[in-house]
Amino acid sequence: MAYINLHTHHSSNEEDVLDIVNIYPDESEASAKFYSTGIHPWHINPENLEKELNIIENRMGQANCLALGECGLDKRIETPLSLQLEVFEKQLLMAEKYQKPVIVHCVAAFGEAIEIRKRLKISVPTIIHGFSKNIEIAKQLLDHGFYLSFGKYLLRNPELESVFTSVPDNKFFLETDTIEEGIREVYSLAAKYRKISESELKDIVNTNFKTVFKPQK
Repeated sequence: MAYINLHTHHSSNEEDVLDIVNIYPDESEASAKFYSTGIHPWHINPENLEKELNIIENRMGQANCLALGECGLDKRIETPLSLQLEVFEKQLLMAEKYQKPVIVHCVAAFGEAIEIRKRLKISVPTIIHGFSKNIEIAKQLLDHGFYLSFGKYLLRNPELESVFTSVPDNKFFLETDTIEEGIREVYSLAAKYRKISESELKDIVNTNFKTVFKPQK
């Protein structure tokens, strides 16, 4: 059974790891077995917006494009929130059109993410990657249908243990994002925190993967 890595910027090239590699519109997807693609709020350029949205839409029909993202909202950058909201909404609607899950980068804008998803009636699974906040925010997101993915901050912040263990089995994923550690290290700590074997943890995450991504047999 594979280790599922929900979000990474580099393929591990390991046979027992299923990496969902983040590919930006200006990057080639040829080297990734499975990937996600989207416009990150850090990289929004109004001059290239329509071109990049067209690239993303063309990729949505590819079987190995498993999700739209990462996309999202970040209140700690200079890009105007109004522009971020516009680009995020367009990508959510595209994901809905092609029935692809969404991998979301969200910094200090969880209320906005919840409101947009509800207002646009987005039905596809929506995953907040790199979750690092408290139990209250986690519960709010879970109550509104979001999934949570843990990785970097799970390894770096011991206080996140109680948050991670409060998340139901059917609502979480694991990832590496940009950290040097491999996905096995994330799984090892996650299994320790949930007081289960790594094999049991892999079974849980694989079940969630099949539910959310509906991979072709």
